[in-house]
Amino acid sequence: MAEGWTSSLGRENENMQVTKITSPAEAPVPAAHRLTEKQFYDEINYHRAEKLTKKMLEKGLITSDECDRILAEARKIFVPFLAEIL
Repeated sequence: MAEGWTSSLGRENENMQVTKITSPAEAPVPAAHRLTEKQFYDEINYHRAEKLTKKMLEKGLITSDECDRILAEARKIFVPFLAEIL
């Protein structure tokens, strides 16, 4: 056996750490970029509301001011992931 190592029953092996090596496709996503399920659905719902509201604006069903107010309310309700830059 190598110097500093004992058999698998020895105490020196107790403090070993094992690190799994992953390929780039399997690499874990940093916690800062993970969305919770609620955040995920809020994001989807916000973009749906945005798309529908803009279609209503294009068709003349609402004014530009109403569009802005609706989208502001949607941001409050759904809190999209990028809300701080919207």
